[in-house]
Amino acid sequence: MAWLLLGAAAVFEIAFALRIKPTEGFTRPGPSLVVLALASVSVVLLSKTLDRLPVGTAYAVWTGIGSVGTVALSIVLYDEPATAARLGCIALIVVGVLGLRLVGDH
Repeated sequence: MAWLLLGAAAVFEIAFALRIKPTEGFTRPGPSLVVLALASVSVVLLSKTLDRLPVGTAYAVWTGIGSVGTVALSIVLYDEPATAARLGCIALIVVGVLGLRLVGDH
């Protein structure tokens, strides 16, 4: 169950990261409140996993999934470049997250 919560926390992290751009530097109240709400949900869900997962593992997986998801969706939504080097770096993050998942709850 902790891993499912962690996955949900990462989805909310991706959502809040992608919603930062429309805040225009937090000058737009509506989009800014959406970011703060999504970020709050993400952190609360993350915190609920820490009684069952090591904090270092949970945090690294949370940020890893969030980073990969944000970069992947930014490529699609914001036409950011999908260079071989960038995709290779994303692959390294995925390998790290999978490795932590395999050894992280011991």
